[in-house]
Amino acid sequence: CRERFGAENERSTWMRFHTQTAGVSLTAQQPLNNLTRVAIQALAGVLGGTQSLHTDAHDEAWAVPSEEAALLALRQQQIIAEESGVANTVDPLAGSYFVETLTNRTEQAAWRYIAQVDAGGGMVRAIEAGFPQTEIADAAYEQARELEVHERELVGVTRYADPNEELRIPLLEITPEMERRHLDRLVRVRAERDAD
Repeated sequence: CRERFGAENERSTWMRFHTQTAGVSLTAQQPLNNLTRVAIQALAGVLGGTQSLHTDAHDEAWAVPSEEAALLALRQQQIIAEESGVANTVDPLAGSYFVETLTNRTEQAAWRYIAQVDAGGGMVRAIEAGFPQTEIADAAYEQARELEVHERELVGVTRYADPNEELRIPLLEITPEMERRHLDRLVRVRAERDAD
């Protein structure tokens, strides 16, 4: 990075990153299983050294998170931080052959993407050409294909599914009154803010 971008300030070369759990991995089927999925993803982010973390709520495959689901997502972060002990050791997975190998593979793949974007004229040109959109669509297709042919399994979806399952979690419902209050607040904010 120092060479690529001509960084002169040491602080600008520090690796800092935010982690958000993968909303795409949440399932509408057996949504409470998403608590476990999110906890594992969040723990992986912490083990990887993230400085900022957002955990998705277990009901996000259905709707905007309910208050209870949002609180549980926060509690997942707090349990990892306060009870797991994982944050008590700097880089707890350092020296792991497996982790180092995966890191090297990820870095090589990232540099291949960067080279591909550079060769196409940069990120703006890549977006104009639809490159990122195509990559996202191709990845979604591949994941759906893997699930359909059982190359990838999802607990509660492709394995251990319950054909008699009924949704039993409370979902956030936006009443007409709530919608009106929100829209009124939006109009007020727009009217009162400084146009400059």
